[in-house]
Amino acid sequence: MNNSDLAQILIRAVEEADSSDRLLDAVQELATAGIEEAIPTLIAALGYNNPGAAVAAVDGLIAIGEASVQPLLELIDNYNYGARAWAVRALAGIGDVRALDTLLEAAKSDFSLSVRRAAARGLGTLRWYQVPPEKLESIQTQVLEALLLISQDPEWVVRYAAVTSLETLAIAISVTLPEQGSRITNQLQQMLDTDVDLGVRTRVKFAQQKIQPQQHQQTFAPKRKVVDPELPYRGGSRR
Repeated sequence: MNNSDLAQILIRAVEEADSSDRLLDAVQELATAGIEEAIPTLIAALGYNNPGAAVAAVDGLIAIGEASVQPLLELIDNYNYGARAWAVRALAGIGDVRALDTLLEAAKSDFSLSVRRAAARGLGTLRWYQVPPEKLESIQTQVLEALLLISQDPEWVVRYAAVTSLETLAIAISVTLPEQGSRITNQLQQMLDTDVDLGVRTRVKFAQQKIQPQQHQQTFAPKRKVVDPELPYRGGSRR
């Protein structure tokens, strides 16, 4: 049996499910198959009144990856709110830069803390290699501004997600925008000093530990002595 035949069987099982439990099982099997032909059905499952099926569909769309992005973006404005929220989670999990505007909007203004959290986390998993080089600094700056704002969200789970993304962004911009790194470290230190939630402060400490070696390397890299290859090497053995 080829993938197309399998997809049709699994899709039919979703369409013919006559109970919540059978629908959940059918969507889980379809999601696990990881077949691109399943994308429209998995997207449709985001709008069912079945949270378990929606979670399974999100996982399936993330597993399929980039092929899921454009169909999600084309339909997202036509969704009811519940389906749109699940779609944002899927886009955040994939990390495709085509979803940047959707993730920025959701992270900054969605009324659901779980959607803001997912979108904030998604901003830290963007695939920067997809961005044209001439646009990279501009887009990274845009994401930085958004994360600095989101790190002040009233909900601790959103701030926690923002810290996670600030960490990954700090590492990414250590090459492209090293002069902006201090804005991240300053914000993290402020959160460490003032955030009321212990979990957030603990996550900040972890982020600082991850970021500091990167900044150290960036700071001292230009100061390395350049040895003329035509001069004889003097000194001990090289390592």
